[in-house]
Amino acid sequence: MKIPGWSLWKFRILLYPFHDWNERITAECYGQNAASRILNHEGDIVDILNNYAQMSFNFGPTLLSWMEANEPETYQAILQADRESQENFSGHGSAMAQVYGHLIMPLANRHDKITQVVWGIRDFEHRFGRRPEGMWLSESAVDTETLEVLAEYGITFTLLAPRQAKAIRKMGAAQWQDVSHERVDPRMPYRCQLPSGRSIDLFFYDGFISQDVAFKGLLKDGRHFAERFMQAFTPESTPQLVHIATDGESYGHHHRHGDMALAYCLHYIESQGLAKITNYGEFLEKFPPTHEVQIFENSSWSCVHGVERWRNNCGCNTGGNSGWHQHWRQPLRESLDWLRENLIAVYEKEMKDFVADPWAIRNNYIKVLLDRSPQWVRTFLQEQAGRDLSRDEQVKMLKLLEMQRHAMQMYTSCGWFFDEVSGIETIQILQYASRTSFCWLRR
Repeated sequence: MKIPGWSLWKFRILLYPFHDWNERITAECYGQNAASRILNHEGDIVDILNNYAQMSFNFGPTLLSWMEANEPETYQAILQADRESQENFSGHGSAMAQVYGHLIMPLANRHDKITQVVWGIRDFEHRFGRRPEGMWLSESAVDTETLEVLAEYGITFTLLAPRQAKAIRKMGAAQWQDVSHERVDPRMPYRCQLPSGRSIDLFFYDGFISQDVAFKGLLKDGRHFAERFMQAFTPESTPQLVHIATDGESYGHHHRHGDMALAYCLHYIESQGLAKITNYGEFLEKFPPTHEVQIFENSSWSCVHGVERWRNNCGCNTGGNSGWHQHWRQPLRESLDWLRENLIAVYEKEMKDFVADPWAIRNNYIKVLLDRSPQWVRTFLQEQAGRDLSRDEQVKMLKLLEMQRHAMQMYTSCGWFFDEVSGIETIQILQYASRTSFCWLRR
């Protein structure tokens, strides 16, 4: 018998004694990694490390905005870690930017790709006080157009899964070498030459160690974790980078005390002189790519079918509901695409009453997302329009811009990731779609 409201009560039980999911994960993971304990054999605390200062990391802008308001101590520790990492790693900060919303970039149109990158960069600059070198792509989903946008806006590198590499060749060589099926060597960076003439550098993380962290209990022992890294080096004298990409929740939420295993791993490697801890920016400066790479278009790290998990019944699921299917994914995305395209026509037509370039003002709208004070909002709108605006005109401009903001948020990836169409994730993106429609009808 199905108990009405069971899912909601189950969710509340999982959260107790925390108010919400962010609060729980911050307590179990994000905050713990900002002050992680290292113990001796007697269980005494011998040191406390800010893990973020020792590794490349990224946080989504919406999570950081919540943390700034609700967990300021952890938030400040993360910003401080980036400053410390610049001192440790030849001026290169360890923080990476992230596309602003969790969109699957290959499935976004070009305007949305540009806005997501621009907003991600400007939010990063606002928080960390510097331009980002690298940017994380949601689910590491990638296509050539996305790389073109990253390169156009000054992003130096991004990180992909090993199965996303198609072929490599030494710079200057004519012959490409097939590295499909995760045969790419992850211990070096690669340069991806783009059709525009630009280029971007790509790192492919070690998939085997990453899987061991996520699913095989590697975080039960910090020293064993360190030894697993060291085993991945080869005897050659050429510079090698052993690195992984894992869900941040692994270190304290998915695996209790995982933050301590990470802290001890980093401490052990460095204190024993086994290898030098670095980050992606420093490694690129010291050891630029010697090889080129081609990627598999429309690929990602969390769907073996590319990006089909977010638009099709590809067979990927969470494994907890035998016999279920996801035929709802395609009509959901097609419906949102239909709504987006209709909104584009409305937005372009009506915003041109105020500005010459509707997409430039949308890109600049990040300034309002970072500061919604009434005085600044009025100043922003009038500066963009180049004239004084009546209250009704200001309201109309805001509705058009909010319509576009919600039109991007309705593509948040988790809406397609799970099995049940009525789950909270899919309901949330439908609420974004509803708000978009409301702005359209009430503009």
